[in-house]
Amino acid sequence: MTQVLIILVLAFAAANLPFMLERRLFVLPPRGEGKSLVWRLLELVLMYFTVGGIAWLVEKNLGPVQPQHWEFYATTACLFLVFAYPGFVYRFLWRRKGAT
Repeated sequence: MTQVLIILVLAFAAANLPFMLERRLFVLPPRGEGKSLVWRLLELVLMYFTVGGIAWLVEKNLGPVQPQHWEFYATTACLFLVFAYPGFVYRFLWRRKGAT
């Protein structure tokens, strides 16, 4: 049960990371005004597969890995997008003081 909670917290943090950091792929400084939405979505997909790989390794250490079908991946991708919503709201929808 503890491993599941750790993976969920890790997924929530990883889903919001692209919206909180301005560096491209978390390393390269942005060119021009900042990171575009396309870069953020690319990083979001990268983080989805990274967290999925970590979760697979945790499951592998606990026992045999259960086979997954497309329904599993569709559900986890949607959950990852829901986890990313607070970061998206903060970056693109939140009105800051002094902004017109």
